[in-house]
Amino acid sequence: MPFTSLSARRVARETLSGLPREFWWLWTSTLVNRLGAFVATFMALYLTLDRGYSASYAGLVASLHGLGGVISSLGAGVMTDRLGRRPTLLIAQTSTAVSVALLGFVHDPVSIAAVAFLVGMASNASRPAVQAMMGDIVKPEDRVRAFSLNYWAINLGFAVSSTAAGFIAEVSYLAGFLIEAGMTLACAVVVFVKLPESRPTPTAKTAGEPEVGLGTVLRDGRFMSVVGLSFLVALIFQQGFVGLPVAMGAAGFTPADYGLVIAVNGVLIVVLQLPVTRFIQHRDPKRLLVVSSVLAGYGFGLTAFAGSVGVFALTVCVWTLAEIVNAPTQTGLVVRLSPTQGRGRYQGMYTMSWSVAALVAPLMAGMIIDRFGAAWLWGVCAAVGTLAGLGYGLLMRKLPDEEPTTDLPAPLLVSNTGKPDVSAEKPEVSPA
Repeated sequence: MPFTSLSARRVARETLSGLPREFWWLWTSTLVNRLGAFVATFMALYLTLDRGYSASYAGLVASLHGLGGVISSLGAGVMTDRLGRRPTLLIAQTSTAVSVALLGFVHDPVSIAAVAFLVGMASNASRPAVQAMMGDIVKPEDRVRAFSLNYWAINLGFAVSSTAAGFIAEVSYLAGFLIEAGMTLACAVVVFVKLPESRPTPTAKTAGEPEVGLGTVLRDGRFMSVVGLSFLVALIFQQGFVGLPVAMGAAGFTPADYGLVIAVNGVLIVVLQLPVTRFIQHRDPKRLLVVSSVLAGYGFGLTAFAGSVGVFALTVCVWTLAEIVNAPTQTGLVVRLSPTQGRGRYQGMYTMSWSVAALVAPLMAGMIIDRFGAAWLWGVCAAVGTLAGLGYGLLMRKLPDEEPTTDLPAPLLVSNTGKPDVSAEKPEVSPA
């Protein structure tokens, strides 16, 4: 037992140490934001049970919310590069707080749909800025670990908020809207008080280079191919929340059965994300992305053979492991392929691939299940995962080297011991 305790402490220390203080404030902001994410959980229930609207209308509102996220991805990426990471975060989080609070007070169906669209735009706008800021402040060799910790915070917060949402909804839906608005505003306060601007200032090396625009991103063939592969992988993972419940319902399972099965996903991420991160952080990203893509595809492919809650849960274990490996590795790859002065635009394009997948996945699942049956959906997932794995294997040959650690802002450079690294050059950082 003492050995186990010492080993656990050592693993925790190695996983959590060596990251800059600014990262932990950004991490805290992410966690608080996800702890207060009640509205997405109970929105459908609010519209159908509390307001009496149809399921079709609730689906329309969800689609408009997703469409808002698609549109804001690119705009927020541009803002991240032009205005800076910190101003973009403040604008996005303040706008989210205001629009979420407003959503709790509007009752007209057109007004609800319009405000839901604004909520989708505002809430998604912070993602490129968060990811770009992490790319700025964390050393290249620590980025997979940093993105993994951030992903862990997202899932831990969602696990808590989705549980709390049910209890809050029983008391007052309006309270849920206002609590989420308040916690999002608290995130903005954390950013305002604790986070300096991290956007790298132009250096003599980059001063003569042309400005990175959206056209630059679109002409970057390797990166756009990665965005396309990210879209394929996202299509697969989305089926856990759109195709799986429909297929289980058609097979005679209850909503409670689905809730039990999908809960495995959140529990495994919370339990395994940190130890798996320690295992993958210095391994070849090409191999990790190939394996995780194929594992995701065949994890869902195995669902075709599931006939009980236990077997469904086992398939969730398989594709959740793929998700744990894929998410931080892929986000780290985006930073690696992005020019320093264009990280916001590149992250915005990457974020859009997931937003578009969230729109396409329900249509894909419904069409395949209605016309051919659920088994075909799982077969398509296996094929798409295989295609994505092959794509990563081909694209990531001759992967460019990561930029040296000396490109990081001076106050944010830390050594593996967690102490400031005074041996590196110290480029100027924009003031808070």
